[in-house]
Amino acid sequence: MSKIQVLDPVTIDMIAAGEVIERPASIVKELTENAMDAGATAIIIEIEEGGISYIRIADNGCGISPSEVRTAFLRHSTSKIRSAEDLLHIHSLGFRGEALSSIAAVSQVEMITKTKEQDYGIRYRIAGGTEEGMEEIGARNGTTFIIRQLFYNTPARRKFLKTPMTEASHISDILTRMALSHPEISIQFINNGQTRIHTSGNGSLKDVIYHLYGRDITSNLLEINSKTDDAAVQGYIGKPLVSRGNRNFEHYYINGRYVKSQILSKAIEDAYKDYTMQHKYPFTALMISIPGDRVDVNVHPAKMEVRFQKQQEVYELVYEAVRFGLKEKELIPQVELEEPREIISKPAEKIKTDFEAAHSYAPDSEKSVEKMQIPQKEERDLNYFMGKMRERVAAYHNRNSSAEVAEKSQIFKPETQTPRIREAAASPAKQLDLFEEKLLDREIKAEYRLIGQVFDTYWMVEFHENLYIIDQHAAHERVLYERTLREMKHHDFTSQYISPPIILNLNMQEAHLLRQYIDQFTRIGFEFEDFGQDSFAVRAVPGNLFGIAKKELLMQMIDGLTEDWSRSLTPELIDEKIASMSCKAAVKGNMKLSAAEVDALISELLLLENPYHCPHGRPTIIAMSRRELEKKFKRIV
Repeated sequence: MSKIQVLDPVTIDMIAAGEVIERPASIVKELTENAMDAGATAIIIEIEEGGISYIRIADNGCGISPSEVRTAFLRHSTSKIRSAEDLLHIHSLGFRGEALSSIAAVSQVEMITKTKEQDYGIRYRIAGGTEEGMEEIGARNGTTFIIRQLFYNTPARRKFLKTPMTEASHISDILTRMALSHPEISIQFINNGQTRIHTSGNGSLKDVIYHLYGRDITSNLLEINSKTDDAAVQGYIGKPLVSRGNRNFEHYYINGRYVKSQILSKAIEDAYKDYTMQHKYPFTALMISIPGDRVDVNVHPAKMEVRFQKQQEVYELVYEAVRFGLKEKELIPQVELEEPREIISKPAEKIKTDFEAAHSYAPDSEKSVEKMQIPQKEERDLNYFMGKMRERVAAYHNRNSSAEVAEKSQIFKPETQTPRIREAAASPAKQLDLFEEKLLDREIKAEYRLIGQVFDTYWMVEFHENLYIIDQHAAHERVLYERTLREMKHHDFTSQYISPPIILNLNMQEAHLLRQYIDQFTRIGFEFEDFGQDSFAVRAVPGNLFGIAKKELLMQMIDGLTEDWSRSLTPELIDEKIASMSCKAAVKGNMKLSAAEVDALISELLLLENPYHCPHGRPTIIAMSRRELEKKFKRIV
């Protein structure tokens, strides 16, 4: 067994750095918080290559006196606390004692600082924990840090960093939170020479929200101002129509510090419960003031998690504040009629419809692709769609000479028709194994009958000794989902231009995701155009989504990707996420269909590899045996 020994200082610093510095965003967070605590009213953060090769953070704060420069880079050095008791009354942000020491241990650091009392500044250089030089220099009041080559001396850790764009997105996310928590401080973020964030520092939280999130959200804010004897909740919440598919827009701060708390999230979401749909999350920017001795911010090394002394009181404080804000205003949404969209057909050579791919168009001139007209809005109803679906299924059968494939679409016939008796084929396709596990393992004679519809949603089918109930919405979702995946794979899609285009104003993280996965979107019929900074104009949409491809639907798609943005996703998973959007075009419950339309829907459903569940896991078909029915009616026991 190896002997126990004390580690050398360099190794100790490396370990400490691993606890504090995970990525460039960690450095930006620590140094920006220090700048805020130093009384800065303006902070400039500039990065290159996602902060991996270069970070510059300049502030106009109080600076560091020459005698304290070296001390600032020693482990556990801080100006914020003097004893353990002070941890209960922390009002500053960056009180970590090993921040500068840890940063210097894994990068090349240059610091220029000057206090207003000094006539000159100090330039101090340290790399890998080793001092390289200290000299007097002309400088303005405040402190500037220049960090170069993060993890240059620990290549094993450097290779775990993500792409520069991903690392820059993490930094943007942190600075967004800081800008919201300190509207009195001007924050400018420059990425590769381009300004991404620049707040005025005029003290108006609403102005910061406008700059970061734009007019749509800012014009739908409700102000919150609730106080008790020793606590307060102030800020803004979004009206219920401002909702997203993830919690990225939930911002709340404890005594000026951004935190994550299940208690606070639950309080906010419970208050919105009667106002928003399930799995929708609101926009909030709430500043919560609580006495320091009632909250422990030293729970987690990153200071992101907190522990409350009286959790129920904190829950009720936030819940009541948000609930009152929602109830105070009349929240009847104003309906604005959209201008009719102008439909601009793409050039014929660019149009590849699903039906063309299935060879459902005859070669005559009236049905040729060159002369095919995009259907007008009044034609794009359910009958038109289902009619085309029937054409596609018929074409599929025509292409296949095997009798069993042709029989697939005839399994279910409308009630008005004579029940069909079918001989099982010698080698039937696997997809027909739908109702009975070993149905097609032997030759049988089978009778299928479409009985009818109940509740304008569920279709009943009789087969042998079983009653099958099909959910038309779930079934149509599965059909559209697999069709979209197939179109993405084979580049077969219908695409329609729209005018005016849909404008998406995204944050840096969302824009990065869209650029990263834009090929998957274009492969199903979308067409995007850069519209300045992180905005995009949607010029064309998939044909099957025309009429429902609103801004909200597109944001839902991006939200779905955002939930997993910090981890690598395979191309297949991305395709599946984007294809799931096609489910929005599915027929809904309480939408009355004819027997012929359902016949076509079921026919296509049976051709799928997995006809049993919708893309979200809900069953498309459930069964009840004759025996179960007879037991319910006490015919048998």
